[in-house]
Amino acid sequence: MADAELSSLSSTLDDLRRRIEVRAEAHQAAGDEEMAVDLYEVERSLATALRRLSRLVSSR
Repeated sequence: MADAELSSLSSTLDDLRRRIEVRAEAHQAAGDEEMAVDLYEVERSLATALRRLSRLVSSR
């Protein structure tokens, strides 16, 4: 996979992570703790994937 494509995927993952974080914050503010916790878990997983992908891109 080309470096440019990996970089693009990294940007897409980061955008998705941020959007999920915003939704988690909204659910938390609305008192829907269960949904907020689940969304934060997804956000953390995406952040981990983003760090791994960033390491791959920078190691090339």
